[in-house]
Amino acid sequence: MDSDKPNIQLYTTQTPNGIKISITLEELGLPYAVHKIELQKNTQKEPWFLEINPNGRIPALTDTFSDGKSIRLFESGSIQQYLVERYDKDHKISYPPDTREHYEVNNWLFFLNAGVGPMQGQTNHFVRYAPERIEYGVNRYTNETRRLYRVLDTHLKSSSSGYLVGDRCTIADIAHWGWIVGAGWAGVDIEEFPHLKAWEDRMLARPAVEKGRHVPDKHTMKEKQKDPQLMEKAAAEARAWIQSSMAEDAKK
Repeated sequence: MDSDKPNIQLYTTQTPNGIKISITLEELGLPYAVHKIELQKNTQKEPWFLEINPNGRIPALTDTFSDGKSIRLFESGSIQQYLVERYDKDHKISYPPDTREHYEVNNWLFFLNAGVGPMQGQTNHFVRYAPERIEYGVNRYTNETRRLYRVLDTHLKSSSSGYLVGDRCTIADIAHWGWIVGAGWAGVDIEEFPHLKAWEDRMLARPAVEKGRHVPDKHTMKEKQKDPQLMEKAAAEARAWIQSSMAEDAKK
């Protein structure tokens, strides 16, 4: 096999972190095979998957590396960086190395992976998945998520392109979108952040975002947030397996 030809196998499911990789792949126009991971069945904890990602989380990806051998990638930011460094030669969603914009993209990519994602993830847990409502946890993480949203909103206010860095959509924008579109799921009112809301809509208008967000299943977050009963039904279903998975992990 030609080592320069992609042989991308994407292991994913319908989550904010999962869709950022399928959107990245669609933006780059790369062929890839999708393997849906059933979180409710703990597929991500099976030995074969742990060989790809020892942390037992999605997304994960394998490809044929330049030496002709398989390479594994896990952690969504690492996967995104790999994909643009290896395949985005025209810098469609990145910038050339050693440019100011390149490092600025990294700033916002790490802002998401160390800030927005973890904080909003904890907000989701305390708002939607905890077996009992703990006000301290709800307030702590909701307020921190709102603070991070305000940082983004303020930054986007001064963006001439409407994107996070320079004159184009980059992996930093893609990394954020799956989380921001789920603001209501975390109990955050996106209307408080008009520039961020406009950015969310701008991203959704991109054909690659529209296509990539529906991998491996239809992305229904926007519809869920319009129906409180539908949100609670989805949360209850997820709550059961999340609590079960936590209990299993605690035994190990």
